[in-house]
Amino acid sequence: MKSGIAAAFNGCGSPAKDLTIRDRVDENQQSLSDNTTANEPPPIRQLSAPDLKALIESGTPFELADVRTDEERATARIEGSRLLDQAYHDALLRLDRNTPIVFQCHLGVRSQQAAEYFRREGFRNLHNLRGGIDAWSLLVDASVPRY
Repeated sequence: MKSGIAAAFNGCGSPAKDLTIRDRVDENQQSLSDNTTANEPPPIRQLSAPDLKALIESGTPFELADVRTDEERATARIEGSRLLDQAYHDALLRLDRNTPIVFQCHLGVRSQQAAEYFRREGFRNLHNLRGGIDAWSLLVDASVPRY
């Protein structure tokens, strides 16, 4: 059974810009006006599984939100991720709008939609794990089961 929050993020997400870690650092140093209008948050950045691993290993603080179901998490999960249930959703909404948040799901579609939702809520530092936990299993940690 899907949680209410996870169930809300079904379907296709919109395309987003692919960036490497270095690109993200460079982009963060540019002025906001170079990337977006004053009223529009920056686009959601696509993060590869190896880039997420590097981010985790860097010790940089960020939120890792898993938008899958409890059943999917029971099968496979990324260490340090947190299920996007109602309590976590509410906690995220109380965070500073510049907090880095990475969203992940099975293949990257639901997480893209979750990121879009938080973008509409004014968050400015959002990332989607491109390929989801499936890419994580294939490219980073083969011990994480694929399904």
